[in-house]
Amino acid sequence: MKKFRTITLGCRVNQYETAYVREALLVSGWEETPPDDYAQADLVLINTCSVTAESDAKCRKAISTASELSPNAEIVVMGCYAAAAPERLVQYPHVSEVLTDKRDLAGFIRRRGWTAPRGVGSFGERHRAYIKIQDGCRVGCSYCIIPKVRPYLSSRPEEDVIGEVVELERRGYREIVLSGIHLGHYGLDLIAAGRNASPEGLAELLGRRASAPAQSRHTLASLLRALVERTGAPRFRLGSLEAVEVPDELARLAVEFPDRVCPHFHLSMQSGDDAVLKRMKRRWPSGPYIDRALSLRRMIPRVALTTDIIVGFPGETDDEFRRTCEVARQVRFSKIHIFRYSRRPGTEAAEMKDQIPEPVKKKRAAELAGIAAELRADYARSLIGSVVTVLTEERRGDSVQGTCEYFLPTRFESDLPLGLLHRVEITSSEGETLIGRSLPAPAR
Repeated sequence: MKKFRTITLGCRVNQYETAYVREALLVSGWEETPPDDYAQADLVLINTCSVTAESDAKCRKAISTASELSPNAEIVVMGCYAAAAPERLVQYPHVSEVLTDKRDLAGFIRRRGWTAPRGVGSFGERHRAYIKIQDGCRVGCSYCIIPKVRPYLSSRPEEDVIGEVVELERRGYREIVLSGIHLGHYGLDLIAAGRNASPEGLAELLGRRASAPAQSRHTLASLLRALVERTGAPRFRLGSLEAVEVPDELARLAVEFPDRVCPHFHLSMQSGDDAVLKRMKRRWPSGPYIDRALSLRRMIPRVALTTDIIVGFPGETDDEFRRTCEVARQVRFSKIHIFRYSRRPGTEAAEMKDQIPEPVKKKRAAELAGIAAELRADYARSLIGSVVTVLTEERRGDSVQGTCEYFLPTRFESDLPLGLLHRVEITSSEGETLIGRSLPAPAR
């Protein structure tokens, strides 16, 4: 029996796409090697990321390691870095194919003689499932390479997504994360087909209007409602969104179905300063972002708002960085993913003047990390006395730890199996971690 191993770098969409090919291999009779066993593999599939120059370097290292440790294996490279630099990657030893277009994933599988699955039914040892519902981005932020390597907008039809969720539920998954390259643009291509317009044109229209098309079908909100009403999957979580792409119709689902839709929104901000946002070519200034975030706080009790912030973008002054810190405190993020800006060849920002010295970027990142830790601990303390639902993911002695609907790690004493949802009363917190006691209500 032939054996394979997979290596995934990057986002949830990449994780899903790797899982899709993994599913095809398993149903076609292949066997997966243990995680650290390169030598037995006949095929190594490497799914690459290209969001930063550092990501590119990690991908090259992964390919070099596979070439060295799997001398008898064929190596197939896919993902964003494969699309950005195929001529470089094909020169590595044992690399037989570089898949440059993710739209051809099913065709790649069929050309290999494998069985193309309708969806993904397993995510290995993970207790949380990811579903890719959208691909492509046309926004064109000055620091980002993704619109060049994933420029085509595409959305999965509602029935396909529902079918995959039903299968994941049958296999025991209790949390499903809806993911995409630009999740807020879900349905644009489907709407465009009905209007005889191009999805790119609709994307540009949205960029000016900062609102969803005025119709009930083919939107993220309509899809999520259909999933809640037509499947029995216990709960759904949304991937990264732009703040202004969260209409009331979508936010209200977390209020209407509190046990099914996690009250957690990851709202990508990148900077809180308007001048920096303009250089980044972000579509909106900070005002609409802040307004929308605070509106969500009014709509949804205890809502968790998380974000991404880039520090040290070219030309960022101390005052501009200070403004970002002020906005972080104003919005009261429960978690901040902090990135120090690094030049990404092929992007407009890489050629900008006034590149920030690395020591300054490190200092600003450390300062923002301190603010983030303070905000996260404050948010955790605000949940003391509440009852949360925890996806059990890891055993620690007599306790289990998992993630609650508010996207905080939660620990409690229990001998429950992993991969279940369980109600927990929060009695204390340690930094960002919630501590609680198990309630007698049955796990789901």
